[in-house]
Amino acid sequence: MNSSDSRICESADAAARRTPHQCLRLFLSFLKIGAFTFGGGWAMISIIEREIVDKNHWIERDEFLDLLAIAQSLPGILAVNIACSVGDKIRGFRGSVCASLGTIIPSFVIILAIAIFLTPETIKNNHVLSAIFMGIRPAVVALIIAPVITSARSAKIGIRTIWIPVFVAAMISLDLGFISNPVLYIVLGALGGYLHFLYSRRKTAGKKSKRS
Repeated sequence: MNSSDSRICESADAAARRTPHQCLRLFLSFLKIGAFTFGGGWAMISIIEREIVDKNHWIERDEFLDLLAIAQSLPGILAVNIACSVGDKIRGFRGSVCASLGTIIPSFVIILAIAIFLTPETIKNNHVLSAIFMGIRPAVVALIIAPVITSARSAKIGIRTIWIPVFVAAMISLDLGFISNPVLYIVLGALGGYLHFLYSRRKTAGKKSKRS
């Protein structure tokens, strides 16, 4: 395939992405994500990834990992940041609004209903509701672990680079007061990647010098 054919394919793909019904698809997809994901934040990542990468093919997996890092470093709700970015790529400003509304509306409606009909005392005194919430908690843990595993595979973490996420996770678990911003953890990860690059380059240069 020559360059002109590839440009035609890219323009056709872009035109297909920007059809009017895409706004509705964005809204419904993120409405489903917001409605059926308990735990919020990282618990939503596996469902978001499956919806926008595997099912709708709106972005590639590597692009999703980059988007996830950027969304985490920005202020605001993680899922809304992702929805806004994906919507902007697919349908511009309208796509951002539709995807963001789809993410926000379920939580707003559920919280409003809980505030009206349920109180902490009601949940404590109702054994059925207490049992339901007790079952939801371990499910949320599973939803958080699942994207960690898939992201690790996509990021191609090996024996030589495993220390980077382990070190950052240890820093997060220590909950140091002077490192409370997620951006600083991302900077630590970037610094670790740069150090690994320098080490690999020095090691490669050493092997070449020995051969010569």
